[in-house]
Parts: sequence; C-alpha cells; structure tokens
Amino acid sequence: MVKVVVCGAAGGIGQPLSLLLKQSDLITHLALYDIVNAPGVAADLSHINTPSKVTGHGKDSLAEALKDAHTVVIPAGVPRKPGMTRDDLFKVNASIVRDLAEGCAQYCPKAFILVISNPVNSTVPIVCEVLKKANVFDPRRVFGVTTLDVVRSSTFVHQIKPAFVPHANRITVVGGHSGATIVPILSHITQKGVSLTTEEIKTLTHRIQYGGDEVVKAKDGAGSATLSMAYAGARFTNSLLEASVRGRKGLVESTYVHLGGNPGAEANIAATGLAYFAQDVELGPEGVAKVLALPKLSAEEDALVKIALGELKGNIAKGVSFIVDIPAKL
Repeated sequence: MVKVVVCGAAGGIGQPLSLLLKQSDLITHLALYDIVNAPGVAADLSHINTPSKVTGHGKDSLAEALKDAHTVVIPAGVPRKPGMTRDDLFKVNASIVRDLAEGCAQYCPKAFILVISNPVNSTVPIVCEVLKKANVFDPRRVFGVTTLDVVRSSTFVHQIKPAFVPHANRITVVGGHSGATIVPILSHITQKGVSLTTEEIKTLTHRIQYGGDEVVKAKDGAGSATLSMAYAGARFTNSLLEASVRGRKGLVESTYVHLGGNPGAEANIAATGLAYFAQDVELGPEGVAKVLALPKLSAEEDALVKIALGELKGNIAKGVSFIVDIPAKL
C-alpha cells in the first residue's frame, strides 16, 4: 500500500494538489488532513474514477491521517498577501509546520516528508530539528519543494525563446526558495539552437526570483501562487514515487535538503558552508540517492550564489533556533 498524506488539503494549494495526486496510479490511499473541510474535499475527490481510496481527517484525527504514511506532503499554512515576503510568513507558519512534524515523528517516522509551506528556507530546518529531537531524522527523507522555481524557469525561457521546449528541458535551480536565494543556472541551457544573451539572462533571473510577486499582485490580495505551486508539488511527489515505489532510475529534481548525511553532498557542503541548500538531487528508493555537485557557474551566477549564501545562513538559523531555543509544544 502506498499512502500519501496531504496536510493542509483544504487550502488553496492543498485542494488542487490533492486533485492532481488523485490521478496517480502509484497511490493506493490518499489521506487528506486539515483543521477544517478536509472530509468535504475527500468526499468530492472520492467520486473521481481512479483506483486510490480517499479519506478526510479533521483537526482531531492527525494520528489517523498519518499512520502508515509512505509520503507526507505539507502545503499547510497561510498564503502570502500583497507586500508580504516569504520570510514574513515565518512567525505564522513555523508553529503549524512544527506541530505537523511532531505528528510525523510520532506516527510515521519513516515517511518521506515534502515541505511546501513557506518560507521553505526556514520550515525545512524546523522539520529536521523536530525529527532530530525525536531521534528519527533521516536526511534522505526530508525535502523542501522548490520545483516551482524550476517550472517557472523553463516557462519563462520559452516565452522569450519559443523554440525552447519547456516540458522537455529542466533548468537547474540552486540556493533556496525565496527572492535572491533562488539562482537559476541559465548558462547551462543545452537545447540546440537556443541561446540567451547576457541581458536576457539578467532579466529572466530577476523574473524567476520574484515570479511569486507577479501572482500576488495579479490576484490583488486574494491569494498567492496556489495552482502553479500545486502543479509543482505534484510533479515532485510523482517523481519521488516513481523512484521510491517503481524503482525508476536517473530521476533528478532540484530540491532543498539537509546536506549532512546525504550521499554525495560533501562537495556542496564545502562549496556553500551551509547545512541546507537547494541543488539537483538524484532520487532513489530511500529518497535522496545522491546529491549532485553544483554545475560550473558563470561569473554572474557565482556572484548570485554568494548573495544567496548570505541570506540562507540567516534563514536556516531562524528555523533551527525556533526548535532549539523554544520548547516544543506539549
């Protein structure tokens, strides 16, 4: 049985994410958890004619939702509002993520945990620190979902270079998942006949870094990037399931992970000096099969990475200290 749990399933990301996951033939049980409306979302999705069973779980049934989970996807939290950065979300979302991580540590300690809740640069360290305190931490099994940055990269390149095939060309994105910490490696586009000028790379990089702001502004206070994030979250979840359940080889995704203890991460630890970093990762039966070395960077990309490292250091410290310095909820 492959049980996938969506925590925050009734929210703006959670509902479309759950809809997309209901279509997977690798999932046998889709469990939807939220503090409100999860049973209604589950009833709705259960009418879709794919084999997976769907169950809904309210705020008093987290244990039931998480028990025997293979993968837990966490989009729970409040969305960004106009003028709000991902870092501004920290105080609100940190407690939500902590409580869900504590549930995972208790009820499904071997599950893969995919963190979508912003700010990912800080919420992933929160999850890892909770698991460490519970003595169930496996760095191969915790992922920050940065796939939307990858999706935006190929989409935006296609918009100015129509010959570029966005669904067939994945662009590596390193760093983190907010603003200047997002560094798309546009110098490595390999599709024949497609090349970018220095000015195009500069413009695209800024748009990719702050693409979320476009959506927040366009929605005029009514939400943030929910549909595209759901698509990105489903894509990463499906890639992980293909590797861990079906045993498919060679699947690579950019993702934000704890470097220490992960195979192949030594070079990136030395290059970044950080405990967490987003880069290309080969997926396997145990989650991270191998952290791939950073690609050769252009001078401009190298400068951007240095900026990202400075911001990430503070983001990571904020997440770690939330658990280390503040007692966990009783």
